[in-house]
Amino acid sequence: MNDKDQFVFLLGGADLEMHTIRQLLEKNGFRYYDKHLRWDNACLSAYQSEIGSYADTDSPQWVGIELQEDMTLPARYISIDHHNGNAYKPSSLEQLAELLEIPLSRQEQLIAANDKAYIPGMKVLQASDAEITRIRLADRACQGVTEEEEKLAELAIREHIQIYDGLIVVRVLCHRFSPICDRLFPYERLLIYTDEEWMYYGKQADRLVESFQSDIQSGKIFYGGGPDGYIGCKRKVYTSSEILQHIELIKDLINHGNI
Repeated sequence: MNDKDQFVFLLGGADLEMHTIRQLLEKNGFRYYDKHLRWDNACLSAYQSEIGSYADTDSPQWVGIELQEDMTLPARYISIDHHNGNAYKPSSLEQLAELLEIPLSRQEQLIAANDKAYIPGMKVLQASDAEITRIRLADRACQGVTEEEEKLAELAIREHIQIYDGLIVVRVLCHRFSPICDRLFPYERLLIYTDEEWMYYGKQADRLVESFQSDIQSGKIFYGGGPDGYIGCKRKVYTSSEILQHIELIKDLINHGNI
């Protein structure tokens, strides 16, 4: 087994970073499986049959990229991720490049910065407005955002937006949040929700991480992007009334200066 044959990569939820990871693996001749998962169903168990097709004595070095570990891990397994407990790590694209000792191009560096720290991350690399616009459009496309969802984002901003003590709150009409974020940037604090999920973006997101520790431990809530990054819940893990309770809790924490 040569160096390239020792690895088999298992790809997670679709976005521009994961698309770029796939391109990097293809370009450099590495083996991978891609089930075209979404963020909300990106689980290691999706690849159970592929993992099970190898005998223990012939097992490759499995590398799961942004996969929830919901099954017994293979004997030889590496996890690449930068969410929740791994939020302090570089982006998954950067971790992959380091593992394979492959330099990243300017475009790939911007994609990594976008995934790790959104538009502010790209600005640190002195990205031009044109570069930022191009990468955000590509990211939304790779996430599967449709033209209809882009229009629903505009409608939500026109008709379902409220502001409380500097917190922008938007009740959206579909489960795609990135078109809202991109249209409202720059913002200090943004809270987006539906009857099935919510996401907070911006200042002191890490303080909310402290407030929702038990839910994070139970796997219902995830976070990333650093102290001023994001935190949100997985789809359909709370009732609509529980979602509204969380919205009111976040508003109350901000109103009392706790975040």
